[in-house]
Amino acid sequence: MAHRRVFVTGMGLVSPLGNDVGAAFDRLYLGESAVRRVSSGSGMPGGDAIVAPADFVMGDSVPRMQSRLMARAAQMAVLAAGSALRSAELDPGDAWAKESGIYLGSGLGGSEVLENHYRRYFATPTLRSRAATTAMIMANGPASHISMQFGLNGPSLSYSVACVSSAVAVGEAFRAIRDGYLHTAVTGGAEAQLNEGTLGAWIPLGALASEHPDGPEASSRPFDAERSGLVLGEGAAVLILESEESLTARGGTACAEIVGYGVSSDAHNLTEPLEEGQVSAMRRALADAGVEPGAIGYVNAHATGTPAGDRVEWQAIETTFGDHARAMPVSSSKGAHGHLVGATSAMEAIWTALALQTGRIPPTANLTKPDPECALDCVPLVGRQVEGLRYALSNSFAFGGTNAALVLARA
Repeated sequence: MAHRRVFVTGMGLVSPLGNDVGAAFDRLYLGESAVRRVSSGSGMPGGDAIVAPADFVMGDSVPRMQSRLMARAAQMAVLAAGSALRSAELDPGDAWAKESGIYLGSGLGGSEVLENHYRRYFATPTLRSRAATTAMIMANGPASHISMQFGLNGPSLSYSVACVSSAVAVGEAFRAIRDGYLHTAVTGGAEAQLNEGTLGAWIPLGALASEHPDGPEASSRPFDAERSGLVLGEGAAVLILESEESLTARGGTACAEIVGYGVSSDAHNLTEPLEEGQVSAMRRALADAGVEPGAIGYVNAHATGTPAGDRVEWQAIETTFGDHARAMPVSSSKGAHGHLVGATSAMEAIWTALALQTGRIPPTANLTKPDPECALDCVPLVGRQVEGLRYALSNSFAFGGTNAALVLARA
């Protein structure tokens, strides 16, 4: 059976940069940072920490009773999915919904629900927990709530693969449509890890950034000589994928095309990145797309701002692309919005699709002192307009050693 072409036809998000896709991309393009210090008692998640929180209101988009049964990640996922469906001009009441799949990634699911349960339980063991606690904690909560909210009856699948959760979700949705199992998929990721217990668990890893002398907003610094670690963010990003047949039949509009997906495992170390594994994922994605390395005009890097992680990635890019690596722009959006873990890859797929659609390459925010060992063009501080951008690659690498790459094309 011939492979189907797969298009991105809708995009929605809840993000530290805002909840309107176009406006958030504009902020990203200008190099603005949504990172800030959140103090205890502020009412925001995270306690006293340098983080990139999302700001959203459920409003009347979901019945109040249903909203109360959602963890924070699920709430953001439903809002982002609704925006993506509106962007695609798809009505959940139409026939397509009966066969549409949901492919969603989340690293920890309802981590704040679990933390609150433990606080209550260990303070008062005789106090009964909420009946819905277990269901709210589960990593498949965001996908399940999207299914229920919009009446989507196809496969509802969740992927928990740390920082590549939503790259794998998008990639597997792409494969399902390309190989003829579906015509439409709602895919992406959601993450809400800005609760004190989860942040506290990150600290011993030594991976979190310290506050930069220029202020908290300057603390996430991918590829910079003064980078000190990653900044955790939260949010949700959802893409609508459609087969060419579905898109043509309804007269829809495509934002971009997904043409390749590659995934690999380092089989090496839980937290230490490996160049060979990252190279393997990129080469597999390029081979899957049938695209030569020299045809890629932009790489959206995973780079989180950790000293070791950024170095391994730029070395992997140089190995994969050879001399072409220094001739193309490579940037990381995490300087602007932090690392959203299970939601990051889908959000960066949106930025990559918009770069292809508009010719605007997003910058690496806070890149004031490029690491002298990195010879790549990392698009410092502000975005760049380019002509003739045809293909782009988006990288995602995770704790546990899973690596994923997506190749997108201009529609």
